Amino acid sequence: MITFEELGLDARLVQAVTELGYVNPTQIQEKAIPVLLSGTKDFIGLAQTGTGKTAAFGLPLLNIINADDRYPQALIVCPTRELCMQIVNELEHFKKHIRGVSVVAVYGGASIGIQIRDLKKGVQIVVATPGRLIDLIERKAIDLGQIKYVVLDEADEMLNMGFKDDIEFILQNTPQRESTWLFSATMPPEIRKVSKKYMKEPFEVTVGKVNSGNKNIDHQYYITSAQHRYETLKRLIDFNPGIYGIIFTRTKVDAQDIAEKLTREGYDIDALHGDLTQAQRDKVMGEFRDKTLQLLIATDVAARGIDVQGITHVINYELPDDIEVYTHRSGRTGRAGNTGICMSIVHARETFKLKAIEKLIQSTFNRVDIPTGKDVCRKQFYAVMDKLLETDITHGDYDTYLPMLEEKFADVSKEDILKRLAAVEFDRFLKYYENAEDLNLRDNGRQKPREFGADRGAQGNNRERTRFEPRGERQERGERAERGSYGGGGATPGYARLFVNLGTKDGFYKASFLQFILDMSDLKKEVLGRIDMKDMNSWVEVEQGASHQMIRCLDGKNYKGRRIRMNDANSR
Repeated sequence: MITFEELGLDARLVQAVTELGYVNPTQIQEKAIPVLLSGTKDFIGLAQTGTGKTAAFGLPLLNIINADDRYPQALIVCPTRELCMQIVNELEHFKKHIRGVSVVAVYGGASIGIQIRDLKKGVQIVVATPGRLIDLIERKAIDLGQIKYVVLDEADEMLNMGFKDDIEFILQNTPQRESTWLFSATMPPEIRKVSKKYMKEPFEVTVGKVNSGNKNIDHQYYITSAQHRYETLKRLIDFNPGIYGIIFTRTKVDAQDIAEKLTREGYDIDALHGDLTQAQRDKVMGEFRDKTLQLLIATDVAARGIDVQGITHVINYELPDDIEVYTHRSGRTGRAGNTGICMSIVHARETFKLKAIEKLIQSTFNRVDIPTGKDVCRKQFYAVMDKLLETDITHGDYDTYLPMLEEKFADVSKEDILKRLAAVEFDRFLKYYENAEDLNLRDNGRQKPREFGADRGAQGNNRERTRFEPRGERQERGERAERGSYGGGGATPGYARLFVNLGTKDGFYKASFLQFILDMSDLKKEVLGRIDMKDMNSWVEVEQGASHQMIRCLDGKNYKGRRIRMNDANSR
């Protein structure tokens, strides 16, 4: 196998990587680094999360920048604060033997004043989220005029979050760049459009198949009824005593509700969603990384960019609306060569979605029965017994207490001691699961494990598919938005046009504004049409059936001391 030294990297970088315990590069590193070391070639790298993409672009950047020049030479753009911090942390490890190289992270939710001060000290590499970077550009607090290298990390995630316009704005403000490097787990058409527009004959590398899932992940699904979804979740957690994982929900309301329920029942869990302040978010993530929390429950937006080592399980409380999101959810486990399990709780009417996901990730789902109450108790019992047998008793003066123990238990048989130990450890489980019902959705043989949706009529299938595959509708609405100014005339047929007194002066850019109104209203992005933002006001198209809910949830609320006013634009 090839080594990092053979890739042509600076000896100081090789030394740092070796000290981190890495000798042989991953596939994406082996293919990307020799190309990127030239610094003059545009590059597209397609690889799943957890395959070492940060080192694939980070090591070449550190190799080719000039440490003597104290101005930004390289820009790394990524979708979230967590990923931003993770990249900076890895670069700090890589450059430990190189003097004079500075890396600064700029992201929202932190003091912009401190970030501006760090930039003024002199920096060669800037790692940024799109919103905060644009803010700094508009404040003239950062000069990208001498940027030579631009890296777009998790490009598909950024486009999914609505950062397309922001990315194009950033690329337009780096006129002197010598090369653009784009890294992504999937390759949707939007990314291909960006690459064609801003990259010149890029060298493309694909590790595995495009859009394929991590082969180290076992994809499982469990079929149950809607009303048993929460009980199924509990049972899956209890059946995996050593679980260290993330539970994904569609909405922040579900995330908070489930976290509160499980916390009351004694589980070490907390929620991560858009309502948390940055300090609260940092606290939750810190506890999860330290494994003080066994489980983290999160929405897709809140979990973007999370990279925590050792996650054993990902649980989809519900399947995502957009099938490409599944790849990013499942990619939280099975990282760095480890194996992982991604479990999905599915209603019978949702099983057709699994076919579409299988096609996307090019991997097979395995149907598994939901464990019975006795299965859970048995699994917990064996886990505790194994822990008991593996306990190290060589350290500690336990012999001192042995005579006391023998005296205390002199009249108690070995069998009774074991029973009492079991009662202490399993009393809660035994009582809870004593008369537990079967949560599996039985179909009397009509539905075989591999025949997704075979027992539904065409009408039901089409109705579900309409809700699950809105990409064409979204693309059509996007094209309508690009065809002309929003200010003229009424809304698109089927949509209500809403006015809201929030705009760019309130610190919003389009993606963050979109996420704000969706979080406030608990609606899905598919209900939105065109959005037009001005300094103090914005206009939003919403499907007519959802407009009243959005108005009800936003009108009269407060944002940073301002009272939000939202109403039908045509009634003003």
